[in-house]
Amino acid sequence: MSEIQDAIAASTGFELIFLGCGTSTGVPMIGCDCEVCESADPRNHRTRPSVVVRTPRGNILFDTSPEMRLQLLRERPGPIHAIVYTHSHADHLFGLDDSRLFARALGGVPVPVYCEAEVEALIRTVFSYAFVDETKRFPSGGVPRLRFETIEPNSTFSVLDYEFVPLRLHHGRFEVLGFRMGDLAYCTDVNKIPDISAAKLENLDVLILDALRFEKHPTHFSLDDALAAIEKLKPRRAILTHLSHSFDFRKVSEMLPPNVQLAWDGLRVTWNGIPTRLVTDLIDSDSDTSNAENHPSALA
Repeated sequence: MSEIQDAIAASTGFELIFLGCGTSTGVPMIGCDCEVCESADPRNHRTRPSVVVRTPRGNILFDTSPEMRLQLLRERPGPIHAIVYTHSHADHLFGLDDSRLFARALGGVPVPVYCEAEVEALIRTVFSYAFVDETKRFPSGGVPRLRFETIEPNSTFSVLDYEFVPLRLHHGRFEVLGFRMGDLAYCTDVNKIPDISAAKLENLDVLILDALRFEKHPTHFSLDDALAAIEKLKPRRAILTHLSHSFDFRKVSEMLPPNVQLAWDGLRVTWNGIPTRLVTDLIDSDSDTSNAENHPSALA
């Protein structure tokens, strides 16, 4: 980051890191020798989509991509204190086994996982070994230790006492979630934003939005679709993610409006932060002590 970005991050304490900004195949794509897949520009090397939000109270991971371990080792955000899922497709889920080390960093406490009920059901099926009596007795680090919290669209929930607004998005025939965190929203894997969700995406500082390729796609925004949504929602800044090998970073960047940019793996974004629950803040300010359950970052 630049010195200005460093100063902003230090003053707000909030930072979003793109762990991955690629599509489900990643870029380079296996068996492809196109210009982008053969590119030496590191901004054209895209792992599967995920972000981590760093806050003064801890780190919140959005999705567990197949490259999650390598992504976290590359960016080194510190211990993960909670996981939030947009949906359960393989490119957003299949790194979950490596979360088994998360609980160890939290003193053995199960990691809270915030997701819709159908996502929990799939996790319990795909990673069934983590939920049987035998493996529950394993030492911390043997299997993922998770505690599920069910979330629903348009029902505000809190993570580490920060308020998040889950928004229904359409991903072809699938329904997924986007999230508003204060003046920033993360909306990957979308080809239609319902009106009720669009209304909650107004007055943003930063909108992170799906843009798969130039051509139309049945489950993702094309570049033109994304730019049309940005023009409608009018965020101050927009960052495009879930990018395929259709996009050469330098060439496409030159085509974009001044307030729109492509993401790259490792991009760091600062903004004003996330609102907190007022009651919790009042309790914290009146207390002379803190505990690890309410302030997981103290466990780091």
